[in-house]
Amino acid sequence: MAAIKGISSTIYSLLFVELPVPEGDLTGQTIIVSGSNQGLGYESSRHLLRLGVERLIMAVRNLEKGEAARLKLLEDTGRDPSSIEVCKLDMDNYASVKSFATRIGPLPRLDAVLANAGLATTTFNLSEDNERTITVNVVSTFLLILLLLPKLRESASKFRICPRVSIVNSALHYVAPLAEIEVPHQTSIFARLNNKETANMEMRYPLSKLLVLFAVRALAHRLEEKIGQLIVINAPNPSWCKSQLMRENESFAQRMGERMMARSTEKGSRALVHGILSGKGSSGQYIDNCQVKR
Repeated sequence: MAAIKGISSTIYSLLFVELPVPEGDLTGQTIIVSGSNQGLGYESSRHLLRLGVERLIMAVRNLEKGEAARLKLLEDTGRDPSSIEVCKLDMDNYASVKSFATRIGPLPRLDAVLANAGLATTTFNLSEDNERTITVNVVSTFLLILLLLPKLRESASKFRICPRVSIVNSALHYVAPLAEIEVPHQTSIFARLNNKETANMEMRYPLSKLLVLFAVRALAHRLEEKIGQLIVINAPNPSWCKSQLMRENESFAQRMGERMMARSTEKGSRALVHGILSGKGSSGQYIDNCQVKR
């Protein structure tokens, strides 16, 4: 039933739903977008600049590609060069995540984080202390958010704002194999996921997105318990988009399907920017077609 729900909702979205162009006023705000040198991150950055964000921080793995994207964004938007900063962030490396968070610490304010960087692969590799998909999509993502929480809380208090964190999700979480995480109490879920012999790598990306959704719910709940609802954290789904995400698993059928049905990267990015613009009602929630879905 979950698989039917996920597949049918995706087909409906792609055929019948036109996402609204984001509208809002981001004047004076500082926003981080990870994985912003291409694809959804790049198009999201373009929208944010159009909406007046004062300081866009492009967090990228490759500084050369990041700088090229920065120059293209400046050319496209006509914004002042000081409005965009490129910073090194490799989600495959915990030290890089920590270094990036340290660099963000001295900023005057931080209004929002769009955690867009992600990985989809069917090849099993260990990275840091986990399977690489889990490291990049789950552990490093939440390590980054937790390390940025002090700055987000400080900004909320100092400027009387409600900072937002959006972590990109996917309807593929509906088809995630639950057997991978339904382990005996004495067994670690991570130990199960890091076992090459039993790892279901064909479905690892969907599972990573299910774990992201669980963690978004849990973190939103704990933040509300500890500090009240000062920070919004949500999980927007851009649906199937023309992007480089699945380049390691690309097939003829996928290319044809993408050509016929997938959203353009720009249209998919509208969902992510909507997540950044969403208010307290979206905290802890999955957002599909720019609407909270339970």
